[in-house]
Amino acid sequence: MCSQVEPFAVTLGDVETFVPVTPTVFIRVAHAAYRVRELHDRLNTKSLAAQEEWPYMPHLTIVKMSAEAQAQKAYRVACKRWSHFEGSRDIQVSELTFVREEEQNCWVDLAGVPLGRKLVSPRR
Repeated sequence: MCSQVEPFAVTLGDVETFVPVTPTVFIRVAHAAYRVRELHDRLNTKSLAAQEEWPYMPHLTIVKMSAEAQAQKAYRVACKRWSHFEGSRDIQVSELTFVREEEQNCWVDLAGVPLGRKLVSPRR
């Protein structure tokens, strides 16, 4: 059964890092993360299912570095800049972009899917 997924709002939280697990700096989804997680879980089935190395956590990646020291430096810069950001931390999720890691730390956009319409066409 296919169902329509409407655009929704989330609120961005603090800058964090996955160091020492991976040298990645990100902003956590603080409010309505469950909506992103539910969408992830609905899509990670059947032909779109993927074995993921880490548990899924809704976030906005800022940068993935090649070394932990670089990530720590980027983390400090991102924290300082984010703390001075005076705009809204609320964002509208209105489109998904499917990506694939072509080579290490090099992601390629495969397809964008606007929300507000059926994500999968019914079989004929």
